[in-house]
Amino acid sequence: MQQFIQNPLKVIIDPSGVQFKMPGDPVAIHVTIVNQGGQSAVIDLFLDEGLQSLTRSNISPRQSVALDPQQSQEVTFEFEIPIDTLPGTYDYTLVVDSPNHYPQYTPINFPRQIKVLLKEQTVIRANDPTFSLQPATNPNKPLVFKLGEPLSVEVTVDNRSKRVDRFRLSCPDLDDDWFTIIYPRTGSPGQGLLSDVTALELLDGERGQIKLEFHPPKDTFAGNYTPTVRLHSENSPNLVLLELVYILVPTIYRLDVELNTILGQVSRSPGKYEVKLTNQGNTVRELMLSAKTRDEEELCMYKYEAQEVRLLPNKRAGVNLTVEPAPWWRRSLFGAGQLLNFQVDIKDKQDLPLPDTLPQGTLLWKARPWWQFLLMLVILGLLGLGVGFLVWRLLNPDPLRLENFQVNDPRIVEGDNEVRLSWDIYNYKQLQKLIVIQTQPPTKDPILTYNNINQLIGKNNQNKSPKCSIERQKELLSCRNVRTGIRKKDKYTFGLKADYRKNVPLLPQTTQVATQNTQVEIVEKPIAEVLAFNTDKSEYKNGDKILFSWKLKLPSELTRLEITGKAEDGTSAITPVLYTFKKDGVLPENLKKLCKADNQNQQQTCTNVPVVISKPGNFTFELKAFSQGSDRTKSQQTQNKIKVLPKPLRIVYFKLNNSEEPSRVFKEGEPMILEWKVEGEPGTVVELYPFGTLFQPQDTKKLIANQGLQSPLELKVTDRFGSQPVKKGFSFQVTKPEPTPTPNNTLVPIPNPNNSLVPPR
Repeated sequence: MQQFIQNPLKVIIDPSGVQFKMPGDPVAIHVTIVNQGGQSAVIDLFLDEGLQSLTRSNISPRQSVALDPQQSQEVTFEFEIPIDTLPGTYDYTLVVDSPNHYPQYTPINFPRQIKVLLKEQTVIRANDPTFSLQPATNPNKPLVFKLGEPLSVEVTVDNRSKRVDRFRLSCPDLDDDWFTIIYPRTGSPGQGLLSDVTALELLDGERGQIKLEFHPPKDTFAGNYTPTVRLHSENSPNLVLLELVYILVPTIYRLDVELNTILGQVSRSPGKYEVKLTNQGNTVRELMLSAKTRDEEELCMYKYEAQEVRLLPNKRAGVNLTVEPAPWWRRSLFGAGQLLNFQVDIKDKQDLPLPDTLPQGTLLWKARPWWQFLLMLVILGLLGLGVGFLVWRLLNPDPLRLENFQVNDPRIVEGDNEVRLSWDIYNYKQLQKLIVIQTQPPTKDPILTYNNINQLIGKNNQNKSPKCSIERQKELLSCRNVRTGIRKKDKYTFGLKADYRKNVPLLPQTTQVATQNTQVEIVEKPIAEVLAFNTDKSEYKNGDKILFSWKLKLPSELTRLEITGKAEDGTSAITPVLYTFKKDGVLPENLKKLCKADNQNQQQTCTNVPVVISKPGNFTFELKAFSQGSDRTKSQQTQNKIKVLPKPLRIVYFKLNNSEEPSRVFKEGEPMILEWKVEGEPGTVVELYPFGTLFQPQDTKKLIANQGLQSPLELKVTDRFGSQPVKKGFSFQVTKPEPTPTPNNTLVPIPNPNNSLVPPR
């Protein structure tokens, strides 16, 4: 703890020296103020603007205290170092001021330092060595490098241990040619750590200095550099002591431009030059090259081998430039030739400074040689021949010519489209009449007739005109997709016939004819076809689901499928099952999960399509396919007859007086109630013997036991499908009731256990 005393105010600051902190750490400064004067005073304490570069706050910490004579008070300033603060030494000042009570003694300034350490640095203990750099730097106060002058930094090392130690410096972030370390005693400098003296030896508690010089290479880029300086202790090799040095390399924009002439006198070929660029600065230069004339009129075209050049510091590049005079007719006929002056023009993409003067060049364009006059005479002669040829062409124009007469498709599917024709007519202005005839099958009248060009291009009766267009440069009339209205299945041959006249002035005109033929075939439209139709088995029980499977060809043509069934007697087995398809054969919802498409072969397979049948018998099922735009259908029957078995005959119960005991005894006159329930197909026959009358499947019959009632009682169930009859019955016996005994005076003997029972006589 250090005391700063200035009468009449005494100031004690804790901590008194440099504070070592990490980014994100809190900082506390305790200041004790003692009023040693003879009057009360208001004292202001604040940290100046230098702290703002560390805290990044525009408000400086400030506090005020009021003290009586000989009174003291402690004031604490607390703030936090931002977590992203860069390592370095940050300077600020503690100011103590009392302008109203001690103006002649205040303000009092106390310079302070906070050293923000690297996160990788070891925690410094009391006996660990420390080091500091002078001058101290931070991001806001870097060392500025001047070309040719090294930056000197003095490194002060404190050996706070109890042993002799050897210390050496290193800059792990820099190449060896960036710095020089000079240790004391010999003062021998060396690149990097190659000096003769490679360490500083200090006794316990001793302090020493090491000189560190930075000299960036010539090709170093401009900008801010933050190399790390590490102090190594021989006694504590694992101790990491780090410090950052902030260095600013100012920007240098020097650029040298030269123009060298390779070929400066030309007659037919372009002039050749080389532009040499040298970046003497320390920034990357991105340059765009061009050139312009120095004369009143531009007569040259300039072309660089590369119009954009990127130069690193202390690098050079050569770019070839060709200068081509134009136009050719501006070349001199006589004399020494024509001088063309130009200048290299350069622009920087980043608008960095360029040289004030750029190189200039001159190209000599030689005069024409004498033999070119002879060439001009030859050209005039050729022009005369050309005029004669044009006159001959006017008197002998090319005749009208028919080409490319064809159908859009030589094979058309019936119903999909009609036959459409296309043709080209060259020299169409000679056309007088155009007709299209059908030669196979032959027709009497032309199918299309056009009496003039206006009918073809749509000037008259536009709605019925074909799609024709004119290319006047080629004298070509092209007609495409001309409708004929022919859609019926057959093989056709069409002919195109044109009547024309050559338009030759002053000569008699005769009508000539040009013809061309083409063929087309309209084939029957394919429809959907059933390739296979079957069931999963050949025998079912009544009420079961029959699972049908089928394979179709051209399913995209389908509109609906229909499943029907017929019995042996010709009656319908089921109500027809319909599956309606959407446009382009899109499956209905109830078939989407049961069908799979084979787009490559245009087939579709459906499996296990359920259909419920509730009628027994032997049936034949048929699948019929209906197609779009066609009355024709395709169908296929199941290969074998499908047998649907009737429900089995079963007597659910047959009871006599609510009992199913097969043998019974009844007294005469006793009621006998029969109850039964049977199962089977509709129309099942129920007979009760010996009565033989037909009864309902579930019924009741009441009887009176008597001697004339025949035994047994039997229930018999049959059906019309020839199923095995089912029977069940009861056997019974009817007894007469015993007569009622008449009362008398018969004595009843008393039983004697010693004698047997003897009835009285």
